[in-house]
Amino acid sequence: MNPNDLIPDWAADMNCAVTVCDAECKIIYMNKRSRDTFASHGNLIGKNLLDCHNPRSIEIIKHLLATGGQNCYTIEKKGVRKLIFQTAWRKDDGTVGGLVELSMVIPDEMPHYIRS
Repeated sequence: MNPNDLIPDWAADMNCAVTVCDAECKIIYMNKRSRDTFASHGNLIGKNLLDCHNPRSIEIIKHLLATGGQNCYTIEKKGVRKLIFQTAWRKDDGTVGGLVELSMVIPDEMPHYIRS
């Protein structure tokens, strides 16, 4: 199956980076923003996600794949703040199929609303 068949068309031009790997950590999809973000590394489709991460991050990735969990944090790089949201995706049979990472630029000050 073509991995791009798994990704809806709306993901292609989202205003955030969308990166998807399979359960073996092979990168199977990057939308335009993701490809632009990592352009200096060349084409990463088909590459192993673990090759791009430090040991601490590798343990988190393995944990997410084993548990089907999620991880969320913010970073700042070159003066740009981003929210990173990583979560497992599941196949039709309910098993973990891999991970999705959304990376979006956020403002320095962001409203926070409490709703009941």
